[in-house]
Amino acid sequence: MEKTPRMLYIVNLCIIFGTLVITRCNATTYFVGDTSGWDISSDLDSWPLGKRFSVGDVLMFQYSSTHSVYEVAKDNFQNCNTTDPIRTFTNGNTTVALSQPGDRFFLCGNRLHCFAGMRLKVNVEGNGPSPAPVGAPRASTGGILQPSSKKINPATGVASSAPRFRDRVWTVSGQTSMDPSPIAQGNDADAPAAGNQFAQFGAGCFWGVELAFQRVPGVTQTEVGYTQGITDNPSYGDVCSGTTGHSEVVRVQYDPKDCSFESLLDLFWSRHDPTTLNRQGNDVGTQYRSGIYFYTPEQEKLARESLKRHQQQMERNIMTEILPAKKFYRAEEYHQQYLSKGGRCGVSQSAAKGCNDPIRCYG
Repeated sequence: MEKTPRMLYIVNLCIIFGTLVITRCNATTYFVGDTSGWDISSDLDSWPLGKRFSVGDVLMFQYSSTHSVYEVAKDNFQNCNTTDPIRTFTNGNTTVALSQPGDRFFLCGNRLHCFAGMRLKVNVEGNGPSPAPVGAPRASTGGILQPSSKKINPATGVASSAPRFRDRVWTVSGQTSMDPSPIAQGNDADAPAAGNQFAQFGAGCFWGVELAFQRVPGVTQTEVGYTQGITDNPSYGDVCSGTTGHSEVVRVQYDPKDCSFESLLDLFWSRHDPTTLNRQGNDVGTQYRSGIYFYTPEQEKLARESLKRHQQQMERNIMTEILPAKKFYRAEEYHQQYLSKGGRCGVSQSAAKGCNDPIRCYG
């Protein structure tokens, strides 16, 4: 039968439509940062390596309320410039379609987070959607999938400990307000009393955490303060702004003859939820992150072994960072022993050794 122009037109439309459907069905959805998500804990420099991004693929950014996604031009990407973005997203679950070939640039809208590593360059090829990379989280061809719920980091075989403000190469040229202070990044130069040792713990608001450690037999002194940040001599207001990178911690001085580091670790895990990122209850911010900051190789070894054991009991990933102790900045005096001095309500809570009274976190 002779084909009419109308029939040829319909046939061509069907071929084009079929090609588009096949192309779309083969598209890959990449979860940025894999199981760690769009976060400072993710190694976003190496995440794109080994992946082939093509037109039709999709990037899925999943992140907490402390982060955002800015798409920017190349020049702004180099300097973490957030003042002139191409577009911004803040909904915590952002889908970006790779609709054109070329380089795409993304960063966190918090400039400090960008400098700490939250930026991503993706090169998009123009040859159609790519097959899912080997070992990557499952790709979606329709609808949104959640990232893998693995409790173990496949790269290391151990439970993930996700640092928030890791040591990274800072790429800002010249001295700026965002450059890390060498003093803040240095070691804790203070010395404990003879025969005693230091340990630092971050487990949310330091008021209640300090009182819990005050009650431990063998603990000879506690202080609350700030550490792991990038600015020297921060105030409470500076830390709460979320721009300095400091964590609220309790520095514990203990006599190892009467109190083991393992017992301090047990109390640390019991005092907070280590699976919540940058928050404890209603307290939200990077200063409330979970962390163990060690002074000796033995403390580091015990901390990592303890984390691994606790991860096996958890359904969700533990987000606790385990890092060397850095410069400790003692908090303002009114924060010290806050609850045992009366707290907000003026009712003193017991700091007696061995006391098991419930702790009212704000007094």
